Amino acid sequence: MSFELPKLAFLLPRNAEYVGQWHTVPIGLSRQFQAQAESRLFLIDAALLAGRLPRRGRFGHKGTYGHALLLLGSRGKIGAAVLATQACLRSGVGLLTVRTPAVGYDILQTSAPEAMALTDPAADFLSELPELTPYSAIGMGPGIDKADSTKVVLEQLLRTAQVPLVLDADALNLLGANPDLLALLPPDSILTPHPKEFERLSGSARDDYHRLELLREFCHKHRCYTVLKGAHTCLGTPTGELYFNTTGNPGMATGGSGDVLTGLLTALRAQHLSALDAALLGIYAHGRAGDLAARHTGEVGLIAGDLTRFIGPTLQELTTPDAF
Repeated sequence: MSFELPKLAFLLPRNAEYVGQWHTVPIGLSRQFQAQAESRLFLIDAALLAGRLPRRGRFGHKGTYGHALLLLGSRGKIGAAVLATQACLRSGVGLLTVRTPAVGYDILQTSAPEAMALTDPAADFLSELPELTPYSAIGMGPGIDKADSTKVVLEQLLRTAQVPLVLDADALNLLGANPDLLALLPPDSILTPHPKEFERLSGSARDDYHRLELLREFCHKHRCYTVLKGAHTCLGTPTGELYFNTTGNPGMATGGSGDVLTGLLTALRAQHLSALDAALLGIYAHGRAGDLAARHTGEVGLIAGDLTRFIGPTLQELTTPDAF
């Protein structure tokens, strides 16, 4: 039990066995004082997100809501491409083009007919960066593997992109293996590592508290937003604030969940949301979709594809406050 607000220790993995289920209890502290108190630690909840996701205009059209490009997949990993694609489509983007190796063409056209498939000349891996002019945001990483040709594509993307980037999975592993590429990272990019991927980017942490300091330093140095995934996913910002998520459940610890998050974040950035708003909304909606899905499947039976079904209802909640 904690008065008014949780303690940071409640949110860190190594303390889980000592904390168990935690609850906050109001004791009448001034809400005005709390709002004015200086802090660099925040919880991502519905109150924090109020008003950040614009309602759709009656006369909006597909051009209003952005054109996203996803660079996805390799032989044996087209499933990751499908999950990210379906999540992006469910997250409100107006148009979506998916660049995939030739091996993924039939699969993507069948599983996501609403997306346009742009086939790479290579059969098994991404080998060329397409023309980027049409796009308002670009996501890269799920299923791409770490072929030399794919590293070249990533470097070209970092050097030439003029729109927001979302990087995940093997795009992050390529950055970790080639630190010189980090210097090319455009400001306000969103990175979505799990703890081991983050370790490859920033070095080993002594403990959970040190990892948060490394997160702050990394985001400040590279002027990026980093989504450190976990039970209370933590968003690091270039200015040093840390935001901890309040949605999600252990059933989401399954392959493909991160691919869904990549598609969701890319769609929000394509709709011209700021990096901070897109990251906060995406993290919360991802976890909330998992909570809604678990009501139907249970946590043990939850798979990543279930998350995509509940992204729409979650985003509807965020534009309809009374739904809570």
